Amino acid sequence: MPLTPRFDFAGQRVRVAPYGDVREQEQFQLDTFGSQDWLWDAPDEAKFDPADRQLVGVQFQLPHESADPEECARVPDLPLVRPGGLRADEARDFRLEVTEDLCRGPGDTVLTCLRDLDVLDEPLEARIGIAPDVALLVQHGTVVGWSITDPARYLTSPYRDPDPGPPAPATRRLLSECLDLVTQPVVDDLVDGEPAAVARLRGADEALLAQQEDRNRADALLALIATYVEDYGNG
Repeated sequence: MPLTPRFDFAGQRVRVAPYGDVREQEQFQLDTFGSQDWLWDAPDEAKFDPADRQLVGVQFQLPHESADPEECARVPDLPLVRPGGLRADEARDFRLEVTEDLCRGPGDTVLTCLRDLDVLDEPLEARIGIAPDVALLVQHGTVVGWSITDPARYLTSPYRDPDPGPPAPATRRLLSECLDLVTQPVVDDLVDGEPAAVARLRGADEALLAQQEDRNRADALLALIATYVEDYGNG
């Protein structure tokens, strides 16, 4: 898909879609078929064009649990990503389960989201690059996960394309800190009011407020961190 990914950190989602506001999103959902959220149900989204049944948009949710570094080290480098797409066999709706485990590459340069860690017990058959830096992971003919490379580059608000320039080094560092804060096990410490975790949260909030460069990406991180400060910042 010739679309720029959007890493909506506040919503903990990665979107690849053509819409630019709520009205356009609603029309897009009406004009396509596939998997989408419904009342009391929030699967991942994969939307197809009824005319040619080609993939035209996705929305993936980040798992709430970060896998142990030892498990993340098992994520294979091969096969290499090959540009491609998906075509539905028939025009009908379905449900795409969300992934359960987040594997963070060194420096969070790659985020890999897996159906479960058992996926790592066998080789992957393919990595299908469905958009710039976004790939589907295939094993035994089934999509078992997805990945985004250089996620800091794509930080933005839900309906805005990210800034075209590269992220500032401070943004990359703060993305890693913010990912720590909103995933297990650190988020559990925040809920429990652990002083060290609360101090980290407040430190990230202050650093994001003070950051002068790369302001749009900093605001994308701050949108969620500020909410966490309101909820957990007093310990």
